[in-house]
Amino acid sequence: MRSSLWICCQIGAREHYAIARSLHRHQNLACLITDTWVPPQSLLQSIPSSSLKSLKERFHPDLATAAIHHNTLQSLRFELTQRVQKTDPWSRIMARNVWFQRYTCTQLSGFEICGTSKPILFAYSYAALDLLKFAKSKGWYTVLGQIDPGMVEADIVQQEHQRYPHLAPQHAVPPAEYWSQWQEECRLTDQIMVNSTWSKQALLSIGIPDSKLQVVPLAYEPPESSHAFERTYPDRFTAERPLRVLFLGQVILRKGIAAIIEAAQKLSDRPIEFWIVGGLGIIPPPDTPKNLHWIGSVPRSQVTTYYQDADLFLFPTLSDGFGLTQLEAQAWKLPIIASRFCGEVVKDQTNGLLLPEVSGEAIANALVTCLQQPKCLQYWSDNAVDLCDFSLNQLHHRLQTLFL
Repeated sequence: MRSSLWICCQIGAREHYAIARSLHRHQNLACLITDTWVPPQSLLQSIPSSSLKSLKERFHPDLATAAIHHNTLQSLRFELTQRVQKTDPWSRIMARNVWFQRYTCTQLSGFEICGTSKPILFAYSYAALDLLKFAKSKGWYTVLGQIDPGMVEADIVQQEHQRYPHLAPQHAVPPAEYWSQWQEECRLTDQIMVNSTWSKQALLSIGIPDSKLQVVPLAYEPPESSHAFERTYPDRFTAERPLRVLFLGQVILRKGIAAIIEAAQKLSDRPIEFWIVGGLGIIPPPDTPKNLHWIGSVPRSQVTTYYQDADLFLFPTLSDGFGLTQLEAQAWKLPIIASRFCGEVVKDQTNGLLLPEVSGEAIANALVTCLQQPKCLQYWSDNAVDLCDFSLNQLHHRLQTLFL
């Protein structure tokens, strides 16, 4: 099975193409089929438009010599049409998934098998049903990459929106068809790759067989500049030098932002600052405390500065398939306060703290500990997780053992 070639199918640049990159590095990638691919020589790279910024990231130099199948122009036409028609978000997601699978099946129909080993088709959840059916008709092995904890997460998010309707009044739930198609994906595939024990438990709770579930953490390779970075802390935090707490990611209820706001309110008289970095997906409350700063989205080039300047990373998610920002923070030796509903990066009292629950009180209590014991932060920083355990080589090894 080690000699089998993989066909990777994905919409967007999910995980920075880590699956395809790890396989290509070890000559196990037959091809990557994706919606949009914008190499450096593409004319799209030369267009000075902020609206095309995300498209310009649809490339990775690690895959410059890989076989890439894409339909960039048709993908752009699809997105433009959806925008002109002003379709709602879920209709757009469903239509995009249908379009991508139709294109991918066309590409798969021309795929020629070299050698005697069956190829392995890898596709991400919610946009894989037709691809799995095609692969099964050919007798190929199949792996479904589960991007989140599924229906369990959706229920958690729905409950949070009911608790805080004033923060996000326009919450659209996935249509029933979305879930029925996903359940069929889970039934058809040989293996389901989840990124955390939390995701595995969520899928087990709705009846997905344990024999199909494999935990494979996300991969991350830190920038060279992070290797020599050293972090220091003051003997105590003051109004002139407050504790700087960073939240970076989607500013939405699922990420625990309501609890962060409550914690900031509880700690408004303490020497502490909250930096909220990321696209705003809520309505900031009018009584937002002065110690909480809505910074908004920043260019990728500025993200590193926030990791370097912060004292602590806050990741109180209600549910995440993994949470790649945890690894990014650890690359810069930034201690983490995290929930238990994500990838296992934080070891309690070793490189950060695990929250007993996601609430304003729990977050505030954890931060008071940090305020009172700055030496804990230095200890946690010095004991940042070994990112070699999350390397592309480790990912490749885990992929190769899926069918052993």
